[in-house]
Parts: sequence; C-alpha cells; structure tokens
Amino acid sequence: MKKKLKIWVEAIRPRTLPVSVSGVVIALALAYCHGRLQWVPAVICLIFAVLAQIVSNLANEYYDFLRGVDKAGRAGFRRGVTEGDISPNTLKRVTFATLIVTMAIGCGLIPYGGWWLVAVGALIGIGALAYSTGPYPLSHHALGEPAVMVFYGLIPVNFTYYVVEGNFGAMAMLASISIGFMGVNVLLVNNYRDVDDDREAGKRTSVVVFGKQAAALAYLINGFVAMAMMSPLWLMMLINKQYPAWGIAVPIVYLAMHIATWAKMRTSEGAALNPLLGATARNMLIFTLLLSLVLVFAV
Repeated sequence: MKKKLKIWVEAIRPRTLPVSVSGVVIALALAYCHGRLQWVPAVICLIFAVLAQIVSNLANEYYDFLRGVDKAGRAGFRRGVTEGDISPNTLKRVTFATLIVTMAIGCGLIPYGGWWLVAVGALIGIGALAYSTGPYPLSHHALGEPAVMVFYGLIPVNFTYYVVEGNFGAMAMLASISIGFMGVNVLLVNNYRDVDDDREAGKRTSVVVFGKQAAALAYLINGFVAMAMMSPLWLMMLINKQYPAWGIAVPIVYLAMHIATWAKMRTSEGAALNPLLGATARNMLIFTLLLSLVLVFAV
C-alpha cells in the first residue's frame, strides 16, 4: 500500500506544486492588503489551482509515454507508467477523473465571479491537456515557457485577485508576470536536465532549440526580470512607512537564492539537476511567503 501511494505521489510531482500555489497566494495577499479578501473563494482558488497542475502533470506523464518520450531509468524523476508501476489505462482514467473533479470545484467560483468564469475554467482545462497532447502539443514545440507564463502566472494571479477582490489590479498584473517568470525557470531546469533525451525523442523544447548555454542564461535573467517587475512595490516599501522596514530585503533574499541555484545548475548534469528543480520551486515559494507576510503586516 505504501509503495503504491509513493508511486502516485511521484506521479503528481509534488516538488513542482509550489508553482501553482505561489500565484494564488500572492493574489490572496494582495487582496488582503487591500482589505477585500473573501476566504471561501480563496480556498476554492487554491484547491482548483493545485488540482489543475496535478492534471497537467499526470497528462504530461501519460502522453509523453504514448509518444515514447520517456524511457525507463531516465535522469528525471521516476515515471510510474514508464517503469511499469502504473498501467497506461489507469493513469489515463485517473487523469480525466481528476480533471472532472477540478472543473466541478472550479464551478464553486461562479457565484463570486460570474458565469463567464466557465470560459476561463475551460481554457485552463484545455491548457492542462494541450501542454502534452493534441494536434500541436505545446511542450513539443518550444512553447512550454509561454504556456507556464500564461497558466501559472497571468491567469492564476489575476483571476484569483479578481474573484476575491472584485476587480483586476495593476499590482496583481505585475505580480502575475513576476510569478510567471519564476515558474518558467522551474520548467527550464526540467528541460535543461532532459535535453538529450528530448532531442533523441524529437521533443523540441526551448532548450533543444536554443541550447543549454542559452537556457542557463535565460534562467539567470528571468530571476532578475521577476524582481524588476515588482519595482513599484519595492519603491513603495522605501518611501511608505505602512510597509515593514524588512520588506525591502525580500527581493535581495530571493536573488541570493536564485543566483546560488543558477551557479549549481551550470555545473550539474542529469539526475544531479533534480534537486535544483526542487530548489527553483522552493525559491519561488519562499519569495511568495515572504512577500505575503510583508503585505499582511502592511494592513
């Protein structure tokens, strides 16, 4: 029983889940700072975001297996269906069952944001699958990074903020781009690790197309761009005593972790990159939690 549970835990890729959590938490912190947070839709948004990422992770494992992208003994995290621990049909059923549950939970946001959110939810559901399958799978055509920016940055931050606060906001938009760039870095590490296997399988990720050196440079730049996007907030922290004095240390702490992770990334290969994928997601989550604390204390 424990072995089966471990296999399914590995399938949902818990190390990557901070990517979906971060966007929602930042939006909730901004709404709380503005005095408009509603807790019921906040919880629904968080559950929906995490489940949507799990759907995407499961679908990615299933459809990459069908396409022959993943191989047994791969450098990346263990894939249950590839190693024979999970049958393809079982994985497919669980993927679509989870998708149905996710969409049902998302419907709980309709009373707070209106029926037009159904279209947003449908787009998210399609995106979770389109990343790995369909006539033009995004992850196979160097479009994984734009997809992450949209589905783990722009959409979760802005629409969570809208649902719990009642409006869209300029700071939420900047935060969504910042979170998006950090999420893109998690994918970059993943594709940086898998570049040889992906090239052999004909999967044209951005790292396959542009090379590892360009990917490492993009990773470094993305962290600085993510902090630069939040410049108006850092400036307000300097001139507005409403914010705690230690708040301005948040981007410094993040960049210190980011540069350290990047330095290890440049000198690592294969399975040695697995901890760095988790470290990249960890950096993102630490930034999110620290910034959220600043916003909470600013109330």
